[in-house]
Amino acid sequence: MSTDAVLNRARPTAVPSGAMSRRRLFGAYLAEARSECLRYLRAPAFILPMTLFSTVFYLMFGVLINHGNAQAARYLLASYSAFGIIGPGLFGFGVSLAIERDGGLLTLKRALPMPPGAYLLGKMAMAMIAATVVTVLLLLIGAFLAHVALSRGQIAAMLAVGALGVLPFCALGMFVGTLIKGQGAPGLLNLVYLPMAFLSGLWLPLPMLPQVLRKFAPIWPSYHLNQLTLAAVGMNNHAAPWPHALVLAGFALAFLSLAARRLRRYG
Repeated sequence: MSTDAVLNRARPTAVPSGAMSRRRLFGAYLAEARSECLRYLRAPAFILPMTLFSTVFYLMFGVLINHGNAQAARYLLASYSAFGIIGPGLFGFGVSLAIERDGGLLTLKRALPMPPGAYLLGKMAMAMIAATVVTVLLLLIGAFLAHVALSRGQIAAMLAVGALGVLPFCALGMFVGTLIKGQGAPGLLNLVYLPMAFLSGLWLPLPMLPQVLRKFAPIWPSYHLNQLTLAAVGMNNHAAPWPHALVLAGFALAFLSLAARRLRRYG
């Protein structure tokens, strides 16, 4: 065997120009997710209202005003969990994306030598962690203050719904963040968030709403998320949860494609 052949066999396989090794690729995704989480932890004025809003409501209506009604406490645990899960997705994506587009940070990130999906996956990881934290806080309040008895399977189901149920609202927040820039995003997102929560039965049970509003409740993704949280705590056993999960997956894909199209066109 010639010397050149031996050297060629001993030489490590080169990574193609412009490509990253798997280890570096994973490190880039991990670093972006870590930076997103740290950025929001260092902004308590943003992260605390987003995570504590629903817990304060549950303390007021599920514990203090409830007067020991176990079924009401269980129902409110599910509905306020859905309400709390939505927030990190809408505001964690929508507000930050709008501000970063307005300040040119998104353009800078596109120019950096990082995987294109790391930016979005980092924000998704932050939203999933925040939604899980909200769910854990509400479960603790429900267990120790409202005396809601849940099995291990129901607790696991609630945590799974919290971590995954935020994703359609990440896509919705991302789409809204492409429609407006800068400081106008929080106001627009609140115009989406609060009416959607009310019309989905997250504040009042749907039977208490007028018939015309109950009829259109299923058009809102928050309604389907609430059906999943109700099923997780054992209050929606008459209906299979998977159709609601499929609807939420469809919402996520639809808003993600709309947002990606606008970002490609308008930046």
